[in-house]
Order: sequence, then structure tokens, then C-alpha cells
Amino acid sequence: MTFKAAAIQMRSGVDPVRNAADMERLVRAAAAEGAVYVQTPEMTGALQKDRQALRAQLRDDDGDIIVATAARLARELGIYVHVGSTAIARPDGKIANRGFLFAPDGSRICSYDKIHMFDVDLDNGESWRESAAYEPGVEARVAELPLAKFGFAICYDVRFPQLFRAEALAGAEVLTVPAAFTRQTGEAHWEILLRARAIENGAFVIAAAQAGVHEDGRETYGHSIIIDPWGRVLAIAGGVGEEIIFAEIDTSLVAAARGKIPNLRNSREFALDTVIPLKSAGGEAA
Repeated sequence: MTFKAAAIQMRSGVDPVRNAADMERLVRAAAAEGAVYVQTPEMTGALQKDRQALRAQLRDDDGDIIVATAARLARELGIYVHVGSTAIARPDGKIANRGFLFAPDGSRICSYDKIHMFDVDLDNGESWRESAAYEPGVEARVAELPLAKFGFAICYDVRFPQLFRAEALAGAEVLTVPAAFTRQTGEAHWEILLRARAIENGAFVIAAAQAGVHEDGRETYGHSIIIDPWGRVLAIAGGVGEEIIFAEIDTSLVAAARGKIPNLRNSREFALDTVIPLKSAGGEAA
């Protein structure tokens, strides 16, 4: 199967209504260029540091404007629309960082809650505690579509290769990593991590990103990217503001890459032993 994919780069603000309008405009533009699978970034609905303001605008799956807009666009345009993620109110009162995939008839194929929370302390005093606002997901997901088998992840998940390996072993041919990477971490690690996930799993990687300085003051790295199973960059965006990138996804290249280097098949179970050298009476290793 060969199909045209698009990754939409956004600079989401704090207003979900305005962000939904921006998403609609960009998804329509991607579909007009022939894309049949369109991915948006993490937190498409709003990038909002103020937790009180975030909670005030939260809705559940059925009431969220990003979810409703994406479903309508998928149905109207006859394409797959993958909302990278948006903040969703859970029934238990907690918040999910949740992605959604919609079919060409507008039906919801599946959702995915980000598993790994971005709790870090970076240089220059930059600190993030995603777990203070969001409840982590507990389930990885692979969706088998007529186009390909898709595996799901969000942003910080990219630093946990076991997630992608599990999805690849379950048959995923396209690994998705919508993100809102900080500029500091993006400059250091964004491309190399994504290329590594593609190479070690023999899979395509599609990663739509947020880019630029946002209304809430944060700065994201951008550089939305599409990578083939051999680790080659097929398309990459810039680092500031809106952009759409495209690539032809040929799933036969997945089989070719995994045939050349069958590391998924060659993987072996092993034991791990920690060696602590014994000390002699004189203080030297025995």
C-alpha cells in the first residue's frame, strides 16, 4: 500500500475555538494536496500553562470542539484525521492528554492517552511537571487500517523505546509521535530520537509538532518530520509557526527494511547480572 501522509505544524494558543479553526484550515489544505492521512500536533486544542484556565475550558470526548471538528473533517473530506492530542476531561475528574484517530466516514477508530509524563528539570531553570495536571495512560495501541498498521505515542513517549518496540512487534508499520517539544530539548534530541525509533523498528515515523512562541509564553521546537524505515528524512518543517509537510508512505519499504536487518525477529531474552568486585584485606579487588 502506498498513500500520501501529511503532518501539520501548528502554533496553538489558549483558545480552543480559534485553534479548531486553524486546524480545520490546515487539514483542508493538506487534503487538497492529496493527503489521505493527516496528523496534527500534541495539544492541538490549547497550550495553556494556567491550570485553572485549562480546567475551565475542559470538555469530555463528546463535548470537545477539536474532537467534533476532526470527526466532521474526516467525514467531509473522506480522509483519516489523527488529532495528535488535546486535553480531555475524564469521568473521574482528572485530565487526559489524549489523541484521536478518525475514519473517512467520521467514526472514531480509537484514542490513545499519553503514557509517559514530562516531569523534568532542564538547564536555565526550565522545569515541567506534566503529572501535576494529567493522568498517564496505561495502554499502548496499534490500529490496523487499510492504509497500514499505525502505532501511537505522544511527545515524551519517544524517549521510551520499549513502547515502540512493543508496537512494532504487534505489527505497526507507521509509528506516530505528535509532539510539543521544548526548544531546549528539541535542539538536542528531537531528530535523532525519532530517526532512532524508525531505524530500530524498521518503521515509518510521522511526527507533527507545535512550533514557535505561544500565547502562554512557552516556546516549542517545531521541525515536524516524516522518516522512512531506513532512517531517511523524507520531509521536515522549519522551527517557527504553521507549516504542512507531505510524504508518500510505501509500506513495502517496511518489509524491505525488516528483511535486511531482522532485529525484531532476532531479539532474544536474556538475564542481567550485576557484578560487584570482592575486596581483599588490602583494599584491592580480589
